[in-house]
Amino acid sequence: MGIRVAVAGASGYAGGELLRLIAGHPHLELATATGFAQAGSTIATVHPHVRSFRDVVLAPTGPEALADADLVFLALPHGESAALAAQLPESVKVVDIGADFRLRSAAEWEQYYSGPHAGTWTYGLPELPGQRERIAASTRVANTGCYAVTTILALAPLIAAGVADPEDVVVVAASGTSGAGRSAKQHLLASEVMGSMSPYKVGAHQHVPEIKQASGARTLSMTPILAPMPRGILATVTARALTGADPREVLAAAYDGEPFVHVLPAGQWPQTGATLGSNSAHLQATVDVDSGRIVVVSATDNLVKGAAGQAVQNANIMLGLPEVAGLAVDGIAP
Repeated sequence: MGIRVAVAGASGYAGGELLRLIAGHPHLELATATGFAQAGSTIATVHPHVRSFRDVVLAPTGPEALADADLVFLALPHGESAALAAQLPESVKVVDIGADFRLRSAAEWEQYYSGPHAGTWTYGLPELPGQRERIAASTRVANTGCYAVTTILALAPLIAAGVADPEDVVVVAASGTSGAGRSAKQHLLASEVMGSMSPYKVGAHQHVPEIKQASGARTLSMTPILAPMPRGILATVTARALTGADPREVLAAAYDGEPFVHVLPAGQWPQTGATLGSNSAHLQATVDVDSGRIVVVSATDNLVKGAAGQAVQNANIMLGLPEVAGLAVDGIAP
């Protein structure tokens, strides 16, 4: 028997991706999967692509359905994880894909989210210095946000090395529609999205304080863009250069040996299609010849490295398993 894991909120896109990854994981066994409105439905009905669990019936979401698992993935909307997590035994390890426990600052939580600040868990980005060891020692881990992981990986080593100005960071990032969740919304209808790109939450996106907290940036302007594709994030991160150092070389040194972060060969630029279905992040960097600003382009799959894959990577570390177990480095093309 494998290590028993449960997925709360398994009916959503991130929950479905977790089920797909668990199905292919050599060490994990699905103990239970829960839903809200979809409780009572089979996984084949909700996620027809996850054939391995097609006859599993989604249970109602509650602590009684989850408490017997060794580890629980919470794939719930922001603000809904804290109450459920508080009812789980301390012996059960938890990875929260939502935002409830990411931020250290209660004031920033209240500014960008709603409801009271639930507290702070270990931040689940193993590629940050020292964070892998903290995750391994933790029973509660807060997964990264999708825009956040894509941007932090591009920015944090440059600020830490003193080559990028933390007071002058600009991010323009495009995301596929799955990043907005599975609930029916007019602006996500195919007729609204296809053939069009549109900005949203300009000047007040909820991932800004998370990016600043984890990357060391102090002033950050972010413009998120909804792109006419189901999944993927492409972020362009620029910052004022403080030295003449080659930003690509700094990134390559920082991620040397990391299994999921790939600094591409000079002249090759990231594209979302190359990360599709993988837990990989692709990075490239240069210095703009006109402005002298550092430019880093970062691509991820928002449902894998930006959500479910990152959660499995964290779970592997927490459970003492090989960090790469059950996770693909290679994408799917075309």
